[in-house]
Amino acid sequence: QVQLVESGGGLVQAGGSLRLSCAASGRTFSRYAMGWFRQAPGKEREYVAAIGVGGGRTFYKDSVKGRFTISRDNAKNTVYLQMNSLKPEDTAVYYCAADSKGRNLPQSYEYDYWGQGTQVTVSS
Repeated sequence: QVQLVESGGGLVQAGGSLRLSCAASGRTFSRYAMGWFRQAPGKEREYVAAIGVGGGRTFYKDSVKGRFTISRDNAKNTVYLQMNSLKPEDTAVYYCAADSKGRNLPQSYEYDYWGQGTQVTVSS
């Protein structure tokens, strides 16, 4: 069983930055691929970014490329999402997720553990 706890959300003005963190329990974090998703009110959940087991491969949704960076620190059992140049359309609840099968870059439906989410609000 893996527990994921997100932090770092908040209110920021357009153009600002936030860094989200997701701390995972357990001793096998390094074997999990990790991802970030978001869901705005009335909209479907979006697959925002992912990082493979070794950290060498990453995925980004087109609309966040060049602005968001996903990284992981296996020694701290933590995955991060650095978000720069934030836009009002980035406003959503952000969730981290873990793929315990350790796929390099999982499909969105392949994640089996989820955090509770952290709210990100970008004002214009």
